Amino acid sequence: MTVSDLKTNDIKIDAGDVQVDAYLAEPSTEGTYPGVIVIQEVFGVNDHIKDVTRRIANEGYIAVAPAIYQRQAPGFAVGYSEQKLAEGRKYKEQTKASELLNDIQASINCLKSLPNCQGERFGCIGFCFGGHVAYLAATLPDIQATASFYGAGIATNTPGGGEPIITRTKDIQGTLYAFFGKEDPLIPLEQVDQIEAELKKHNIPHRIFRYDGAEHGFFCDQRASYQPAAAQDSWERVQGLFQETLKQ
Repeated sequence: MTVSDLKTNDIKIDAGDVQVDAYLAEPSTEGTYPGVIVIQEVFGVNDHIKDVTRRIANEGYIAVAPAIYQRQAPGFAVGYSEQKLAEGRKYKEQTKASELLNDIQASINCLKSLPNCQGERFGCIGFCFGGHVAYLAATLPDIQATASFYGAGIATNTPGGGEPIITRTKDIQGTLYAFFGKEDPLIPLEQVDQIEAELKKHNIPHRIFRYDGAEHGFFCDQRASYQPAAAQDSWERVQGLFQETLKQ
């Protein structure tokens, strides 16, 4: 399947108190497909996140990337300058776990309403802050497969305050893969070990991948920290995860 075989649209998702902007990519070939939620970095639903959404759709899924900063900064989608990083982090600090879960569930419900969505098993993939949010989203009953990329703060905090996200590990519903760079200055390896230990403690099906020489953002080919070997390997792992859990 190529990009020409896809349909892409900018849509609105009814999340109750807010209409969430989202980018939708789906195969144009007739049939039914599993759904996948794509969760942005702090930089918004930008060109990279849209590209990832299309790549997932190319593998035979209906993929949607909701704007998780809709309440803080509608339309926010930027590049990778230090100024924009600071701005994105400011909006991140204004998010709340309850609102994030609400908007992701609304995204799932949106996919369920589509006639070409299988509507039974859903996946989730997130990067940077989105990796943190993906770990949170994994607690939703509809999410059966989660790929969390370099989610900083999983072991130490939660959006809006309260016990760290890691304390919700027991509530994860499906299989979780987490990807980290060993040279990531934002995520000490001790925290990665802590996450792995918690997943094991609660018997959550999981795999943790640690990449030599990889920094934060290693998957994004638009960032200076892009690491092609780690990006390729992790993408193959994600494909395997979604194939095994969503296309049964």
